[in-house]
Amino acid sequence: MTPKESKGLKEEESSGPSLPGLDDRITGALVGAAVGDALGGPVEGYSPDQIAERHGGRVHGVVGPWHGDDWRTARPIAPYHKGDGHVTDDTLMTHALIRVYARVRDHLDAYAIADHLVPDLMTIPRWIPELETETLPLHRLFLAEKWLVARLAHAHADPREAGVGNIVNCGAAMYMAPVGLVNAANPAAAYAEALDIAGAHQSSYGREAAGVLAAAVAAAASPGATPDSVVTACLSLAKDGTREAIEKVCEVARGHSDFESALRPLRAAVAPYDTVGPDYRAPSLAARRPSRLHSVEELPIALGMLLVAGGDYRHAVLGAVNYGRDCDSIATMAGALAGALGSPVPEDWAKTVAEASRLDLWEPARTLTEVAREVFERDVRRRRAHERAFTALGGAACSD
Repeated sequence: MTPKESKGLKEEESSGPSLPGLDDRITGALVGAAVGDALGGPVEGYSPDQIAERHGGRVHGVVGPWHGDDWRTARPIAPYHKGDGHVTDDTLMTHALIRVYARVRDHLDAYAIADHLVPDLMTIPRWIPELETETLPLHRLFLAEKWLVARLAHAHADPREAGVGNIVNCGAAMYMAPVGLVNAANPAAAYAEALDIAGAHQSSYGREAAGVLAAAVAAAASPGATPDSVVTACLSLAKDGTREAIEKVCEVARGHSDFESALRPLRAAVAPYDTVGPDYRAPSLAARRPSRLHSVEELPIALGMLLVAGGDYRHAVLGAVNYGRDCDSIATMAGALAGALGSPVPEDWAKTVAEASRLDLWEPARTLTEVAREVFERDVRRRRAHERAFTALGGAACSD
């Protein structure tokens, strides 16, 4: 072997398989979240047994509406075409938040939600897959998300506390993945930024879930991240009932490697922290009220399914979908986490969802990647300016 050949072989051995970079992780997380959302939408609100009975077994991909051709009239309060690859409000809100990042091109706070997100939702018509028409996104949002417009545009509430009084649910957490991606590899910063943003929308454990989901995505988008390291990051930041729920659910999840066997044990583990109760469509009188003892159901289950799947995208999302209940949001979160870890989103699923929803699922990822790089550069400049100022005050000089 010549010296040149030997050098080439050593370089190849040392480099090994390439790890997913920032672009890949952001794309995986956002496309993965949208696909999970679309797969979970048609079975949202039902139990694993009801889902299996309706579909003749477990759901393994894109399926049609629960009520078939009667989707417009079967549930008048929610006349949406869930199914056939259509994304829901989880994805619409995620893309709306990315548009705010594209406009501000820096970290966001609750005032950015009032100044940019709310006008976007109530003034600019966009294609809404579930309504099969172009209209204001506001017309697709459900009640907990319409709260943003009522409180910020009409009641002129302080954005930092506008979420107080809203239904306490996962409404803010479901679209908080972009915050984790802008703060990739920095879970604590993602947590803090998401808590600020979510103050405009949620309170109590709903706001906490938004912070922890963002932290989880930031942790997943770290070099060498694993499902266990993501959960560890969450537990280091989560508070009160949210932390306990994550701990108990993930403890149970580690005893399973297949979602089928995990469905009921995971539900049993999260039940003491979930205020909705056993019948998802008939919540208890104590449901969705502020509490330091409780947690949203969706986030702990998404983390649990990530552990059960060993980080595999397909397995994690199908586990979330077949869990039922609020499974479009659970699958959105699980898909974002698995995608951020670098597990590939099945191309056929992504293509079907993009075509059915008439959305470019990859363009928001390109936009957010550009913004994330710009924000990081700004953070470095700000950090260096602080270091210089602190050193001038007599503090220790930076070692770099």
